[in-house]
Amino acid sequence: MLWNDAQKAQDMMRERQNLEDSVNSTQLFTQKLEDCIELIAMGEEENDVGIIAETENTIRQLKSEIDKRQIEMLLSGEADSNDTYLEIHAGAGGTESQDWASMLLRMYTRWAEQHKMKVEVLEIHDGEEAGIKSATILVKGHNAYGLLKTESGVHRLVRISPYDSNARRHTSFASIWVYPVVDENIEVDLSEADVRIDTYRASGAGGQHVNTTDSAVRITHIKTGIVVQCQTERSQHKNRATAWSMLRARLYEEELKKREEETNAVEASKTEIGWGYQIRSYVLQPYQLVKDLRTGVENTDPQTVLNGDLDTFIEAALAQRVHGKKLNDIN
Repeated sequence: MLWNDAQKAQDMMRERQNLEDSVNSTQLFTQKLEDCIELIAMGEEENDVGIIAETENTIRQLKSEIDKRQIEMLLSGEADSNDTYLEIHAGAGGTESQDWASMLLRMYTRWAEQHKMKVEVLEIHDGEEAGIKSATILVKGHNAYGLLKTESGVHRLVRISPYDSNARRHTSFASIWVYPVVDENIEVDLSEADVRIDTYRASGAGGQHVNTTDSAVRITHIKTGIVVQCQTERSQHKNRATAWSMLRARLYEEELKKREEETNAVEASKTEIGWGYQIRSYVLQPYQLVKDLRTGVENTDPQTVLNGDLDTFIEAALAQRVHGKKLNDIN
């Protein structure tokens, strides 16, 4: 019975509600558009310029609402509605890249907060002087994975370094890896014999919040070389359970990518997320520009992007990934 499985029932009810919302939205947009058409016809018959101008403005507002809803049409993947893990790794370059990695952590945290999503820090390794070497966060919210999945790849920063006494321009790199949380209903072939499990002492900023026991857990999948780690809890048992969930999610994401490659829905994953492939460039000096190298989308106000304004980039990347064209060209 469905109701004997509380989690499955909850998921089914959530899916039903989402479908109802989509149907209701479509009906509402259709009705509003029909009303606008009638008003314009009435305004033309009565030669009422005011009604026509007001209705045209309403249509523009309606188009804006439809554009926002259109992104949900692109989220039809098997795991798109799931929560997601997001990993950040600083590239070569020491403090510069580590500071850039911390800026990206803040950017994605801000983006999630703006979308009413919850963020949990599962693992973080601080840099020696500033920034972070790596971090893993869990983003909880409807369509978290679907919205963030195209953010996987290398992000490039160009700026005058605050750590360079000669005020020279530096280029820094950091990689992002996004993979979905999977529930127990999804089977992933995984056993203890497939992995190596290491425990270590959690790192942190110091003081009472740093563990004095080996509670942090790192799991390495021997066949693929995939490594996950968790240090968010003081209990090694809880960290181990979370790390197992993360590894299952990574393996599941690999399987999803294989399926996508087989159907030519997206580019090969190794090209998409490899260190040799940059997906976005953030230039703070000598000019101000954020440019997505896949879609050509640009923003001349990098600070708004770094404060979490990513939707334009995400929508364009999703449209390209699903349809192979820009969002405005779908219709």
